[in-house]
Amino acid sequence: MGDVSAREPQRQVPPAIGPDRQAVNRPQRGRWSNAQAFAALDLGTNNCRLLIARPQPVDGGTGSGFAVIDAFSRIVRLGEGLAASNRLSDAAIDRTLAALKICGDKLRRRNVTLARSVATEACRRAVNGADFIARAYDETGIHLDIISAEEEARLAVLGCHVLIEPGEGPALIFDIGGGSTELVLVDTGGAIPRVLDWHSAPWGVVSLTESSPGGEGRDGRIAAYARMRALVADSMAAFAARLPTGVPRARLLGTSGTVTTLGSVHLGLPSYDRSVVDGLIVPAAAMRRISGDLAAMDVRERAQLACIGTERADLVVAGCAILETIMDLWPAERLGIADRGIREGILRRLMGASRP
Repeated sequence: MGDVSAREPQRQVPPAIGPDRQAVNRPQRGRWSNAQAFAALDLGTNNCRLLIARPQPVDGGTGSGFAVIDAFSRIVRLGEGLAASNRLSDAAIDRTLAALKICGDKLRRRNVTLARSVATEACRRAVNGADFIARAYDETGIHLDIISAEEEARLAVLGCHVLIEPGEGPALIFDIGGGSTELVLVDTGGAIPRVLDWHSAPWGVVSLTESSPGGEGRDGRIAAYARMRALVADSMAAFAARLPTGVPRARLLGTSGTVTTLGSVHLGLPSYDRSVVDGLIVPAAAMRRISGDLAAMDVRERAQLACIGTERADLVVAGCAILETIMDLWPAERLGIADRGIREGILRRLMGASRP
């Protein structure tokens, strides 16, 4: 896998937002009219997320960064039912196309000149994934690249690794998705992290929930949670065996809806606040305690908790099972939480950043 700074394909995006075409100059208005706009779209198994940004110097002009112009996020559950049918359902496709049309409108309104849109595990796994990609382009003008699990992991690292706690030795970064979980062991000794090892497990919050139905009553739910953890542990066993032992101070950084949600629960936030969650450091024991509590609750009880609600109530337990398994194989005392990842990694590549 190597250095995460290897450059990615870039797509010129005119108003039609199609692949490999030169941008069209049009009269621009508004605050951002003189700035080149870049966009990154990440279509996962559960979420559709877009960031539009412009370059912005940092560190007195010696570094590279960006200022977000516009953003969009919606839970679309593209991979719903995929575990049983190996196909993207019509309902899931319709939900996702509706979200992509909103993204396409934002790209046109912001006069985006360079963008990359990626699709991950659901489209990799579905037998009709390629057909969906073609339909999405026809109906929205957005060209989605189905990227590999390795590329997904590499982009996530580039997007969030600046939040790894300072320290010696390797650190572990993970991204719990809807259909898979990526784990990357990195050496942080240089300006850009060097990937030492990586693994993609076939379990995310949607795929694990659908493959491991919950039990009845508190005891049944706790037993179902244990089964989830066993499935995840088995899928990560080969990677766990390769991890170094005796690391004096293991460092762990997570990027996903699971960790940001649990971080919000830990803080007792009445509603989600990225400004206090992104970069948060939480004791691992606290995350385990929250995970155990949520696993014992029923869906109605979880839905009543702020920052979980009805949209995440049925999926958050699977995320907890994956998180606890990761903390078992890399026993850090603290967990870093990042509300950034693939989209930020894409933007850094598009803007030509050689280092975050």
